[in-house]
Amino acid sequence: MKNKVAILVGFIVGVAGFLGLFKVLFLDHIPPEDEVPPGVVVFIAILNGFLFAFLASLIQNTLTRKSDVR
Repeated sequence: MKNKVAILVGFIVGVAGFLGLFKVLFLDHIPPEDEVPPGVVVFIAILNGFLFAFLASLIQNTLTRKSDVR
């Protein structure tokens, strides 16, 4: 389970970070009569979460020592 922590944390940070930035940077400046497709926003947030999970996995793999090296 130790090796899955970075993936889970990366995914959560990626999704929450995107949704937070979307709210602050875009949603507050769009007039209420304009429609924003929520499905597209959620889809992009999930893709961003996968990207952050992949990057977190790469970082964890490079920082951990290989204990099986002989």
